[in-house]
Amino acid sequence: MKIKIGASLLSWTTPNWTPESGHYAITQTAKNGFDLIEILLPNTMEFDAATVKKQLQENNLDAVCSLNLPKEAHIPFYPNEALTLICKALDKTAQLGTTFLGGVLHSGIGVFTGNPVTNQEKEIIINVLGEAALYASKLGITIGIEPINRYESYVCNTASNVLEIINRINADNLAVHLDTFHMNVEENNFYDPIIEAGKKLKHFHITESNRGMPGEGTVNWDELFKAINFEGNLVLENFSSSISGMQQAVSLWQTSPHNAEELAVGSLNFIKQKVFEYQT
Repeated sequence: MKIKIGASLLSWTTPNWTPESGHYAITQTAKNGFDLIEILLPNTMEFDAATVKKQLQENNLDAVCSLNLPKEAHIPFYPNEALTLICKALDKTAQLGTTFLGGVLHSGIGVFTGNPVTNQEKEIIINVLGEAALYASKLGITIGIEPINRYESYVCNTASNVLEIINRINADNLAVHLDTFHMNVEENNFYDPIIEAGKKLKHFHITESNRGMPGEGTVNWDELFKAINFEGNLVLENFSSSISGMQQAVSLWQTSPHNAEELAVGSLNFIKQKVFEYQT
């Protein structure tokens, strides 16, 4: 079992990628002792992978990529646009020299029909993600699909929702990408979904129930780490209002008690302690 601990781009800057903010996030992630950085790719795909790859090498830092589908690429409504965007993200991931693309890849964030997902919509999603998985396999990339809470999507809210899609596609390079913030809303507990996902679980967003410091909210961390037994990544995705523009970007209306660096370092130490407690 090999676990890598990472920080998200959002640990240091807002989601809107720029060359300057990206370089800052890379240097901060490396300086503070993380194994890798998760780079949230911009929907515009204006991303100089060659330069970023060089920056990663200079900082001796691994990377994974993620993509969150926008409203204009909601798969049931815009399957061709969604597939095109996912494939562009896969190309950028390959150019960066990494092998994982995670994120909200089942639907556009914030799109709703007013009803639960239909079988017809599932078929469209399965077809698109099946094509994406085929394309990704040629590049040697694993795609991680992240369920999110009911206030952001009606398509995949739980690990079971994602596993249904993965099992129906039956592609070896499709994986589960979980997030403690969304699990805290949608799952019955933190143990069973991890056990259910099994070896398909490859990526985990780690954050507290209030998007703050782990251990200061309601997430049952002991239950979670007791269940974790996987080769994959534990990546911070908690936010600090000390970052200019972050409150507006992620609806973080309350002032954070920790600045970005305090939050990142404190979270890293918390994760390392839990991994030590339960995995050694």
